[in-house]
Amino acid sequence: MSYSVGQVAGFAGVTVRTLHHYDDIGLLVPSERSHAGHRRYSDADLDRLQQILFYRELGFPLDEVAALLDDPAADPRAHLRRQHELLTARIEKLQKMAAAVEHAMEARSMGINLTPEEKFEVFGDFDPDQYEEEVRERWGDTDAYRQSKEKTASYTKEDWQRLQDEADELTRRFVALMEAGEPADSEGAMDAAEDHRRGIARNHYDCGYEMHTCLGEMYVSDERFTRNIDAAKPGLAAYMRDAILANAVRHTS
Repeated sequence: MSYSVGQVAGFAGVTVRTLHHYDDIGLLVPSERSHAGHRRYSDADLDRLQQILFYRELGFPLDEVAALLDDPAADPRAHLRRQHELLTARIEKLQKMAAAVEHAMEARSMGINLTPEEKFEVFGDFDPDQYEEEVRERWGDTDAYRQSKEKTASYTKEDWQRLQDEADELTRRFVALMEAGEPADSEGAMDAAEDHRRGIARNHYDCGYEMHTCLGEMYVSDERFTRNIDAAKPGLAAYMRDAILANAVRHTS
């Protein structure tokens, strides 16, 4: 079975010009030619193209891709192991980026007042200002947004660092509870949820139990929040939501 250059381009989502280029530089030379001289690709060629595109997606230059694929000491299992390692590293990096984005969005919604250098030091490599429009659209007309803007207008870098440290410590508490097998409606989990609510009320805006449960629902309904929270431990966002709800029921029933 062989395939034309147009078919392969369609399979792989690349252009015919790209395949011609790979042929010209010897990176992917089709195994066959038709009687008219047209390129024909075998299943083995498609396997090699898949490897090429994987390494290209990870940012490898073409000459390095060729060196990796043509290494006589490497076997298919070695490539799979290497790809697994690279993907694991990339996933970790993306999780950190997602966490930084969420910190940036949260910071902007709270009206941060930091210099650019301080923003990077406290919140990482993302500029909270880039989320200004979304934050204003989602929360700009709420009392919570206005309270937070007023309360945090005078916060210093040290204040924001303290809040970040408190959030990190609370995350560690929830993770420890999960790993200990404590259910979300256990005393420990509900106490952690209550501390979470009080921290919001103390540092940002009035947060009653109804608002707190809405916030917990957002942790699982907005995939960006879920990715950020679950970066600490898979399933943490849902666990926190359930603990927040159980805590609300405990205090309002």
